[in-house]
Amino acid sequence: MSNKPHDMGGLPGGAIVPDFGKEAVFKEGWHGRALALTLAAGALGRWNLDASRNARECLPADDYNRFSYYEKWLAGLTNLLVDHQLVSPDELRAGQANKEAADIAATPLPAAKVPAVLKKGGPTRRAIAAEPCFIVGDVVMTKSLSQISPQQNNHTRLPYYASVKKGVIIACHDAHILPDSHAHFKGEAPEYLYGVRFLAGDLFPDPERPGDEICLDLFESYLQPVKI
Repeated sequence: MSNKPHDMGGLPGGAIVPDFGKEAVFKEGWHGRALALTLAAGALGRWNLDASRNARECLPADDYNRFSYYEKWLAGLTNLLVDHQLVSPDELRAGQANKEAADIAATPLPAAKVPAVLKKGGPTRRAIAAEPCFIVGDVVMTKSLSQISPQQNNHTRLPYYASVKKGVIIACHDAHILPDSHAHFKGEAPEYLYGVRFLAGDLFPDPERPGDEICLDLFESYLQPVKI
């Protein structure tokens, strides 16, 4: 399985110019509305954060590459609303709700509660009985994306550029919900999450500074031991 359009790590993309917090939070007025719509729809409880990310990742490559950040959000949200039969394609084309459509049985998210909801977030740490397979200092090899997600359009948090690469465990962050399962409504399937250190020279061809370190948080099922 090759990399998807959203997985741009390691590809030429031009200079990065940090704004140091000087840019407006929303560059255009509709950006704030896109965020509000996403939060309001998510509060219906029909999907989770990983499913929301996966909806954006599954956009056609041409659309993903030409859409702006919040256009991607709206496109992914639109697909979720249609897939979960909360909005019909006819309603989208008409630009208004069907008066005969059944009401959505849900408690709305009041604007006054939004700051608290955003601050709380969605904790993903879980307790599991199994012991970690790796300890700090272990040398590991990341699996290929086809090993992790054999089906096309499967959500995974392993970057394409870090697949089938050697690294060293530098931390264990306890067990967390596995996005690969959660995004497809197959359960939380929690497993251990590790901090893994890689050298730039091992990840990218001809890096400017091959000795630079790149640290990624990767799930246990992404990793396999390397015999020294």
